Amino acid sequence: MTLLGACGESTSGIGTAPSDTPSASTASGTPAPATSGTKATSGAKATPSSSAGWTVTVYYTAVASLHSGTPEKVTGCLQLDCTNGHDALGSYPSDFVKAVKDEGAGKISTGKYLNWSYDTGYWLDTAARDTAGRALVPFSSAAADRDVLKAGTRFSITQCGKDDGGQPIAAAVCAKLKGAHWTITDEFTPGLGGSHHVDAYIGEETSTDFTNSDWYTTLHKATLSISR
Repeated sequence: MTLLGACGESTSGIGTAPSDTPSASTASGTPAPATSGTKATSGAKATPSSSAGWTVTVYYTAVASLHSGTPEKVTGCLQLDCTNGHDALGSYPSDFVKAVKDEGAGKISTGKYLNWSYDTGYWLDTAARDTAGRALVPFSSAAADRDVLKAGTRFSITQCGKDDGGQPIAAAVCAKLKGAHWTITDEFTPGLGGSHHVDAYIGEETSTDFTNSDWYTTLHKATLSISR
């Protein structure tokens, strides 16, 4: 689960789901200042269509205080408008640094985030960003390959399908994901997306065992209602 860097989950019950706290993605490409929102352009209102057979992964924002790996020095950019920098960005637990590269962003202190994308490297920021430079919104921001679902496409999850083991998705998790309204604002790292695959941002991780929780899941053979 990696966007142009990201993917993940939450822990105990719907009351403490990531949307209540603030990822996974993620995000992707070289961030650039957003010039417009994610709303569809003017014209006739899109008619939702039901589409089955989707894989839905999740991505999240890692939280440094929940990690305890060996300290690892990180270099990159001290600001958003920069690529592949060589400035010292600090030392962080190695498992946190890995999560940032996998998920696209990590919270390092109040108001500060360590972000990563495949064509930018690491950089410090005030938010976890999508590919256009906008702050990711839990249970709203989503990612797909641009030739699968274009930016601005809206969708909802109507059936959660099964998990990796072929079992039903945890009821509280499924209900939360189905109750959200998602918009494609992000893109996968090249080679990690694919046909009928979307990634849904669920906010900050909430416990040290976050990736072992019900929230760190993949929905197989899910059904989406898509407004094109």
